[in-house]
Amino acid sequence: MIWVNGVSQGSIDPSDRGLAYGDGLFATMRTSHDGILFFNAHQSRLTDGAARLGFEWRMGSALCQQLEDLARQYPHHCIKLLVSRGVGGRGYTPPQAVNVTEVVSVHPIPSHYAHWQKNGISLKTSPVRLGIQPLLAGIKHLNRLEQVLIKAQLLPSDFDDWLVLDAEARVIESSMANIFFVKGNEVITPSLAQCGVSGVMREQVIQTLLEQQINIQCLPFGAERLVEFDSAFITNSILGVVDILAIDSLKFTRAPITANLRQTLSLTL
Repeated sequence: MIWVNGVSQGSIDPSDRGLAYGDGLFATMRTSHDGILFFNAHQSRLTDGAARLGFEWRMGSALCQQLEDLARQYPHHCIKLLVSRGVGGRGYTPPQAVNVTEVVSVHPIPSHYAHWQKNGISLKTSPVRLGIQPLLAGIKHLNRLEQVLIKAQLLPSDFDDWLVLDAEARVIESSMANIFFVKGNEVITPSLAQCGVSGVMREQVIQTLLEQQINIQCLPFGAERLVEFDSAFITNSILGVVDILAIDSLKFTRAPITANLRQTLSLTL
């Protein structure tokens, strides 16, 4: 089910900059009977991301109503909202006047996510490294070729997802989620100042841990430090919070805070 600028099964102009250059951004949002989880945070991140890409966009009332209606119609689904700069400009040069394209689609939540929440996952370090580009760091922009290359690698059968490092071998994220590590009473999540996606769920987890007076830090650190941690978990807006049981040959224990986070933020699938 796809809507383009509010039109069901509408078409996208072949010269749209989102298609031509990846000039735009997107969000994936989880629905419930109460609406879209953390809807305001998703809106803020999209607006801030557009501003960082150099065009003004804010969710209009019609689009907001459409998304809220879809959430009620399709609870326990994933809504994807794609926002591109639209058509215009010569070559790479963006147009001064922007006519934004908005694409909405609805998808089922992958069935294995509930299994992951219950049983945990194992990660394998990806041979594909993320490039360093601080101007795009944190934004969920449309150019996701690095993730395509990561996912194109054959994942060994004993693993569920990839751990992704940057070009300088610093830990950044999994192929599709943010990552946190626990050492004693301290939680550490990688700095995303140079690359990576700063997810809405990452924000919610950081805020919740701070409210619970749990010491959390955002720091750059290399893969050699993984041996120092007791526990680890990944987060994104659809799968919520999932324990990591192993990274390569390293084993981790489940952190008590993950069950607490799922309960506090109503993330259980």
